[in-house]
Amino acid sequence: MADKLIKVAYLYEDLMNTYGDSGDVKVLKFLLAKKGYDTQVDNISLDDEFDANDYDFVFFGGGQDFEQTVVAKDLPRHKDTIEKYINAGNPMLCICGGYQLMGSYYKTNSGVTIKGLDILPLHTVFKADKRMIGDTRYMTEWGEVKAFENHSGQTYFDDTDKLHPFGEMIEGYGNNPQDKQEGLRYKNMIGSYSHGPLLKNVNVANAIVEMILNRHEERTNNEVESV
Repeated sequence: MADKLIKVAYLYEDLMNTYGDSGDVKVLKFLLAKKGYDTQVDNISLDDEFDANDYDFVFFGGGQDFEQTVVAKDLPRHKDTIEKYINAGNPMLCICGGYQLMGSYYKTNSGVTIKGLDILPLHTVFKADKRMIGDTRYMTEWGEVKAFENHSGQTYFDDTDKLHPFGEMIEGYGNNPQDKQEGLRYKNMIGSYSHGPLLKNVNVANAIVEMILNRHEERTNNEVESV
């Protein structure tokens, strides 16, 4: 039945899937199945058409600099639909490179500036003298998270009134060594440097499942009303 089918858009699954990020989607599928829902995962890749309004959840994983450069050339086609989806309060999870590309730019190790979507006021700079790698622990509104980070890109918020951290660091680096904060939370969009995958932390996974189900109910009702 259509009302029991959750639709997930995985942005650039074939290019942005570092350190087991696809596991986040697998965890969500498992938890949704326990609640009686089927999950359809669509890989939105290079040159594909995409309307975020058709989905209950959008996922964007991490990738190396080369893959990010490739994706960044294709991604601007989807800025309008992603921006509207996020600002409407719909659930989205962006990990590492996907998180960085929501901001204004990522300056790479070679000095090349990869333009982001500039949806959220943040930027990232590669700093070769400080690779942030290892186990992390941080506190979120849903409790403690344990994960793994591996990045040299340091992310900074350009508008701290609009953006809020996803968590406060207990162990590890998170966004950068100075701020002691991990990721971001903007409405129901979460950005994070946590691999491993992040959603092995079932407290966070369950919270996202509830966001997805709320979105699904709203989307299904809107489709019925439009018939």
